[in-house]
This record gives sequence, structure tokens and C-alpha cells, in this order.
Amino acid sequence: MKLLEIVVPAGVAADVVATAFALAKKLQKVPVRAGVCDGFIGNRIFAVYRAAAEHIMEDGASPYQIDQAVRDFGFPMGPFQVADLAGGIGWAARKRRANTRDPKARYVQIADRICERGWFGQKTGRGFYRYPEGVPTGVQDPEIEAIIDAERLRAGIKPHSFTDQEIVRRLMAAMINEGANVVQQGIALRPLDVDITFLFGYGFPRYRGGPMKYADTVGVGSVLADIREFAQQDPLFWQASPLLIKLTNSGADFASLNQSA
Repeated sequence: MKLLEIVVPAGVAADVVATAFALAKKLQKVPVRAGVCDGFIGNRIFAVYRAAAEHIMEDGASPYQIDQAVRDFGFPMGPFQVADLAGGIGWAARKRRANTRDPKARYVQIADRICERGWFGQKTGRGFYRYPEGVPTGVQDPEIEAIIDAERLRAGIKPHSFTDQEIVRRLMAAMINEGANVVQQGIALRPLDVDITFLFGYGFPRYRGGPMKYADTVGVGSVLADIREFAQQDPLFWQASPLLIKLTNSGADFASLNQSA
């Protein structure tokens, strides 16, 4: 991975920060300055993206359709392939955050049911996909579909179909919205830092320029309209970032914040 997030807490001397960036250069990494929060820039945004993917899965799309839609968009891997690659790290993080999770927030338990079986992805030969010997990319697993069906029934959700375009719209809106929050809160100094993080650390398709650049390409107002549409079903998860609202109302874009940074 080329990315190196350099986390700068309050009170750190400037020469310490400069030393960290110099070290990144020696390591031939791409450094990004990040503020202090759970997940910093990349993992914080990715967690919201992953949650949106899990909502789509519980609502009716298979993890395999979601992954394919994301790959067709330009990512090398879909979110559930990434989960299998990471192993049980996500489950450990979910358990750590359980006591602080908003009880009103939607929480999809499908991944927990899989981890409870000891299926931690590639390293155990089974996760959202099965990994028979000699098949590193994984194959679809009908038992996973059965687990998903059971969880939908438990949650009282009547599944419906999604087009690939609808999947991408939701996932990009979630990523962009949290990226805007990260910039507004100063965790990232500018939208460009969010883009660099995802281009060099998370496989965001290079030709699309990163999530914030992509938002400018499709129009920040269009992204905000999507979020407000999705909020009709889940207003707690789809809370529009104040920065996204401000940019839309003023006719500005994320690139304008890079120029002023």
C-alpha cells in the first residue's frame, strides 16, 4: 500500500510532523495528514461505505451482486471481498464499538453470523465466499445466501431487487457524505486529502479521481438529492453533511476548497 496516514494530535511540534513526512518520503509512501478520530480518514469513511453495503445486502441484493457492481465501477475488489481479505478485523471492531453504538441506528448482523461460525474469509478458507484450494478469488456460497435470508426474516425485512446503478449511487453517496464530514471537522485538511487516501489506500478507480472529485463530476447537488431520497427510508443513517448542503446552496464544489486550503 502506498498510502501513509500521518495522524497529528493537538500540541505536536511542527518539526515532529515534518520528520514524519520526511520518513514517508524515505519509505516511498504517499503521506496524508489526518486528525484524531476513530478510523482517521480512510477507515472512518470506509466503515460508512461498508455499512451502506450491508444495508443494501439486507434489503435484497446479494453480496456477490454488490461486489460485481463495485468492480464494474472500477474498484479492484468489492466490499465483501475486502471483508474476506481482512479476516476477523471487522468483527473485532464491531464488538469493541457495541457499547457505544446508537441503539436507534440500523445494525446488520449478517457478518456477525458468519464470523460466529469461525468463517473469517481467506485465511480460514471461508467467509462471504468459499476459498477452495487453488481458487484465491473465491467462489459464491449458497450457504451465505441462506444466512442472509434468515437474517432478513429475523429483522422483518421484505427483500427487493436493486440495479447495479442503484447500488453504486448509494455506496458513493455514503462515501462522499462521510468524506464531507471528515473535511468539515478538520480530520482531513481538504477534499484532495480524502481523494489521495482512497486512491492510494483503498483502490478507488484512478480515472474517477477519488470520491470527492467524483462528487464534483456528477454534481454535489445530485449527491445531496440522492442522500435526501435515501433518508426517507433511514433518516438516521442518511444525515446530509452540513458541508455538502453548504456547497450545494452556494453553487460551489469540493475543488474550490482545495484551492483555498
